[in-house]
Amino acid sequence: MSFFDYSQKIIEGAQKAETLCEPYFKIISDISAHNGEKVLSAFIKNGVAEMHLKGTTGYGYNDAGRDKLDEVFAEAVGAEDALVRHGFVNGTHALSTALFGILRPNDTLLCVTGKPYDTLSEVIFGDYGGSLKEFGVKYAQVDLLPDGTPDYEGIKNSAAGAKAVYIQRSRGYSLRPSLSVETIGKIAETVLSVNKTCVIMVDNCYGEFTEKTEPLSVGADLIIGSLIKNPGGGIARTGGYIAGQSGLVELCAYRLTTVGTGAEVGCSLDENRNMLLGLFLAPQTVENALKTAVFASALFETLGYEAFPRYNEPRTDIITALKLGNEQKLIAFCEGIQSGSPVDSMALPEPWDMPGYDNKVIMAAGTFTMGASIELSADAPLREPFAVWLQGGLTYPTGKAGIMHAAQYMENKGML
Repeated sequence: MSFFDYSQKIIEGAQKAETLCEPYFKIISDISAHNGEKVLSAFIKNGVAEMHLKGTTGYGYNDAGRDKLDEVFAEAVGAEDALVRHGFVNGTHALSTALFGILRPNDTLLCVTGKPYDTLSEVIFGDYGGSLKEFGVKYAQVDLLPDGTPDYEGIKNSAAGAKAVYIQRSRGYSLRPSLSVETIGKIAETVLSVNKTCVIMVDNCYGEFTEKTEPLSVGADLIIGSLIKNPGGGIARTGGYIAGQSGLVELCAYRLTTVGTGAEVGCSLDENRNMLLGLFLAPQTVENALKTAVFASALFETLGYEAFPRYNEPRTDIITALKLGNEQKLIAFCEGIQSGSPVDSMALPEPWDMPGYDNKVIMAAGTFTMGASIELSADAPLREPFAVWLQGGLTYPTGKAGIMHAAQYMENKGML
């Protein structure tokens, strides 16, 4: 029995796609099982108790749950320390806090994955509002090679004078591959060969728990991300994290609150339970999102479109980019995703001038948490190559249905 009116073309395409996906689903499940045990071990080793699920108010002194969350998170990602807070409004806020925490006037920040995504670019070299540039922090950049891989020779030639190197793991609004932990390790090795004191920072958004290890295991000093993506497991209602070397995390905590108080203050309100439960569920939630992504690639490749990565290529983040060819198809796809969402399925997404972006952006996200891209969502700027970036899926069956809705919506409009 089907609850939705899919055409025979979409049904047959989905059946073929799932058959193609089966061996890759097993790989994803194996990674999820490993990471699930790792996270459970972190909870047990650090002695999480019912009392840690409760929150505090006011200054948040002696917030045992907040401190325990930091300990468990650090253990789970292989860090010396972590700063996990609901007060981070998004991943860009956590990244900004880390950048301002470790950089000082006349320091150089070297970005080795090309220009950062739009909103972070404003933080780094914007012309107003208190950007790093206004505070006298210098910026340098090494572009990726034409095939989207790191330019190791360029990195080696540029890293000697840098205080920090920034690595964006995910693809952002581009079609280049996301970076594996192994690749991040090669970048770190290249940097450290010419600059042993350089701080290596990784924007880990969308990449957490997609592999069996995190970038801290291969030479990164800090990893930063959002809790309404992978590590919040679809439960955390807001927040972000900074994890890595304890001295660097402390500097970031001073930037988040005040110098001298750092991580010792900041009440958790009622969020400790959500963030701990979200972390516990994260490996399996990421598994569902990855399976949804692989299915989306397989289905749309079957229907004649290009997918990045392809269904049979390794996954190191939860994002799939689908090259749809024109603005009308892109908009129709997003409308279809919205129509297959559990929340606001009746809404019609429209392109708008989103703050921090140079082009109109369309976003489809019928989510329980606003902007939560661990839930099935799709977004894109209205510009060449008219690709849409798809991510999330709290469960595979509903993620699959959402993708089929998007395909059906396009077919109904005569675009498939």
